[in-house]
Amino acid sequence: MKVDRRSFLSFILGGAAGTALSPLPWKLTDDFSIWSQNWPWTPVPQKGEISYVNSACTLCPGGCGISVKKVDERVIKIEGLKGHPVNDGGLCILGLAGAQLLYGATRIQTPIKKVNGRWQKLSWKEAITELAARLKELRAKGSAHTVACVAGSDRGTVPELFSRFLAVYGSPNFFRTPSIWDSYELALYLTQGTRSMAGFDIENADFILSFGSGLIEGWGSPGYMFRAKGLLRKNGGRMDQIESRLSKTAAKSDHWIAINPGTEGALALGLAYVIIKEGLYNQNFIDQYTTGFSDRKKRVIDGFPPEIVSKMTGISTGTIVALAKDFARARKPLAICGQGQGHLPGNLQEFLAVHTLNALVGNINQPGGVWAVPEPDYIDWPELEMDGVASEGLQQTRIDGAGSYRYPNARYLLHRLPQVVNASDESPVQVLFVVDANPVYSLQDTASVKKAFEKIPFVVSFSSYMNETTALADLVLPNHVFLERYEDVPVAYGFPKPIIGLARPAIEPLYNTRYVGDVVIQLAKELGHAIGAAFPWADYATCLEETLSDNWDTLVEEGYVVDAEFNGTDLADAFETDSAKFEFNNNEIRTLAGYNPVKAEGDEASYPLLLVPYDTMRLASGYVGSPPFLVKALEDTILTGSQVLVEVNPATAKQLGLSEGKTANLTTPKGAARVKVHLSNGIMPGVVAIPRGLGHTAYDKFLAGKGVNYNQLSSPVEDPASGHDAAWGIRAKLSRA
Repeated sequence: MKVDRRSFLSFILGGAAGTALSPLPWKLTDDFSIWSQNWPWTPVPQKGEISYVNSACTLCPGGCGISVKKVDERVIKIEGLKGHPVNDGGLCILGLAGAQLLYGATRIQTPIKKVNGRWQKLSWKEAITELAARLKELRAKGSAHTVACVAGSDRGTVPELFSRFLAVYGSPNFFRTPSIWDSYELALYLTQGTRSMAGFDIENADFILSFGSGLIEGWGSPGYMFRAKGLLRKNGGRMDQIESRLSKTAAKSDHWIAINPGTEGALALGLAYVIIKEGLYNQNFIDQYTTGFSDRKKRVIDGFPPEIVSKMTGISTGTIVALAKDFARARKPLAICGQGQGHLPGNLQEFLAVHTLNALVGNINQPGGVWAVPEPDYIDWPELEMDGVASEGLQQTRIDGAGSYRYPNARYLLHRLPQVVNASDESPVQVLFVVDANPVYSLQDTASVKKAFEKIPFVVSFSSYMNETTALADLVLPNHVFLERYEDVPVAYGFPKPIIGLARPAIEPLYNTRYVGDVVIQLAKELGHAIGAAFPWADYATCLEETLSDNWDTLVEEGYVVDAEFNGTDLADAFETDSAKFEFNNNEIRTLAGYNPVKAEGDEASYPLLLVPYDTMRLASGYVGSPPFLVKALEDTILTGSQVLVEVNPATAKQLGLSEGKTANLTTPKGAARVKVHLSNGIMPGVVAIPRGLGHTAYDKFLAGKGVNYNQLSSPVEDPASGHDAAWGIRAKLSRA
């Protein structure tokens, strides 16, 4: 058998990926000896009674079921819950390392406030009284709309409590942290008329065409994606990965198709050209269940023949034609997109182009296809009674402009918040709540974000840890960690069925923390009048049980509830557009003007390279920082000592006079960093890459000061079609240090 260079790379990286995802390395957690490593704060469990608590992981939006093993009241191990419909016993490395987040010495153990730049402890009563007094003062001045909240999600009882609080207080400024799911929601709304979540029946597909989605790097629900991709492979299915870098997902795919970064949407339209031109589309679906096809057909045929697409993408015309035919002729082909783990919304036109491929082959709401999964609707609380202040405040324009004339379909545009704050003489946000989010670290253009947060007069963090955002806060009201609390888990991103999970406390809270749901209820009661009346529950536990009343017993017993009646396969009732059909080219889609690739910031003369980020399951890059187990498991091709390695193609390195292991300066229009060079044939010439999840300035000595935060070097690029952040990379230069 002939093994060429690319096949060899795929074999090596694929082997590494298989090792990372297999249970073998993590079986070490079964052995108590793992607790003897040189971390003085790591607990050493005594002998005692062994018990298990079934719960749900909330460290990412994956919604995986977990089984927590205890010795007496000490958590010693977390593993995936067997039989859970999302992950069925599988679990990512972050979930496996969750006990370190519970017992870490850097947890915030009591409320604290900043006084003259130093942290000072205070009681819960003092903290809530002080916060309530500030909120009363703002409301009395007619400035209720200047209170805002940044949350990691907008689904579930806790985000709904904050959203309800802001509404009855008088502010429209609730923000959700951005991700690819913003663009998927909007793509489904524009084409299918539904406010739904995108679900992907990967396990029943037979050909996955992935436009950069890191299925084994944390895209969607990691537990589900691991399991579904394994079943795809077991059933003889095929997967092709399209991206500029040979990721572990690409290495474990049947084919890696290298593409010029930022041109994925053009390739999708080029594939559509071939499918339409060759008559390979699903004629029955197109005729019976769609409208606007003739207009879309003309746009695609006129603008995206393979010859033009080849020049844009760097992919040969032969590969484009062959890939399109293979995709269309598969029994259950499924196209997906969203780079890496999906931290940024991306270009809406790309999502529409990829979704068009699924429509052309008729794989909408079908086994092995993409599903419009209804948003959770179990939260049925009493209607709010607004006073005059609240009514007036809610009529104010959102600070980020979402839902305005300029951005009519966008629900949240958090990346615009720092721009608006920094451009104002006085901050339009006077009080900001931050819950399950770390925007000072996770938003692009870190310097601008930090400047904005320093300008906001009063920032309240509900974090359990001293992350970058919390370090800039004025008041910290520490939350219970996920192993100490009840919480509904209403989604598993990318899972093709409606599901509700229940997180349950494995142990009693270790410190003087308080669950954030209780805090917002208590704060509302402290403010009184209409605000207090909107929160009739004695505490969060009562609120949760009453809200989940129909499902509570099942959730406590089984840990999850799946909507058994969900069945969207009747296409006659699947679409809620004006035409009651899938719309290729309605008025709103036509205003998007075809497809325009989003350009990276920077001029080519000064910055000849393209810098792109990549994700790895061995680094957490969301609101939770990587525990020591993850950092310890990092390959030395990612981090050596405290320096991050930048991946460079050998041909590019030769032109720059660089070699393996050499120190170099990486510079972009937004910043600079000292890096080491790692040569790799698994990245296209002219492109360089660094990982997300490093470069923390907060947390502890195991994480802080290691590598560089990609967001320090990058900046948002606004998508004219949606208003979302569509940046996929930034121009850069690399020089010898």
